[in-house]
Amino acid sequence: MLTRFASVSLLLASAVFGAERGAEIRLWPNGAPGSEKETAPEVFAASDNPKLPKQFTVVHYPAVYAFLPPKEKANGMAVVIAPGGGHSQLVIGKEGWDIAEWMNARGIAAFVLKYRLAKAKDSHYTVEREAFADTARAMRLVRSRASEFGIDPARVGFIGFSAGGYLAALIETRFDAGNDSSPDAIERASSRPDFNIVVYPGYPAGSITSVPKNAPPAFLACADNDPSHVVTTVNLYLDLQKQGIPVEMHIYGSGGHGFGIKASALPVASWPDRLKEWLVDRKLLKQ
Repeated sequence: MLTRFASVSLLLASAVFGAERGAEIRLWPNGAPGSEKETAPEVFAASDNPKLPKQFTVVHYPAVYAFLPPKEKANGMAVVIAPGGGHSQLVIGKEGWDIAEWMNARGIAAFVLKYRLAKAKDSHYTVEREAFADTARAMRLVRSRASEFGIDPARVGFIGFSAGGYLAALIETRFDAGNDSSPDAIERASSRPDFNIVVYPGYPAGSITSVPKNAPPAFLACADNDPSHVVTTVNLYLDLQKQGIPVEMHIYGSGGHGFGIKASALPVASWPDRLKEWLVDRKLLKQ
């Protein structure tokens, strides 16, 4: 059953972040560009945890939910997580909270992105304007507050699933170094991921047209029996390879779309192990 609420920002001190898992941090405390005058409530489906909905269908107040690993496990890495949902919803349980748990178990700080939905009912947002702005701002926010979160600002990555994979492909190719002259400290930070993980991405043909020479290394994964998404995965791989960007791709014979990180007897269930090996190979994570 859908519940409506006005999202409340939790701008907490670093001591609180250590104790408050899933704290919500608005990307723009005074309103996101394109949503400044918005007063409507967001719409979400409740879960067993009242603080962590399992699905959003209306988003007006983009935010990240912070999940920091225990101090004794933390290794300084961080990742922003973009769930999928076809831009009409956020499948934030399976492709958000579950992924954050996996990251935390390996000492990686996780920030689950709640981005605006271009295909939600009556939405005036677009993927390449508002949703991408939310993506870039999330990268800047996490990096600009690295000392508060106890992370290395040179080891902040991004992971996106399906529609979130579209955002991952966009941030792979349209990042920038930040605006040094901005009065906003967040806007002065770079939006470039130090690594990028793109899982069964979906986006229109021709929307990813130019890969810069300094694009981050990428890890790609999908299933062969997910036809439209395997095409975008392979095309992104080829575009990155042409520019000499380090990239690793795994295409599994079966698994369909939206396999996430769930346990299964299928080989696709091992993709998180391949990801961990890639992070070790890239010297981002210790064995």
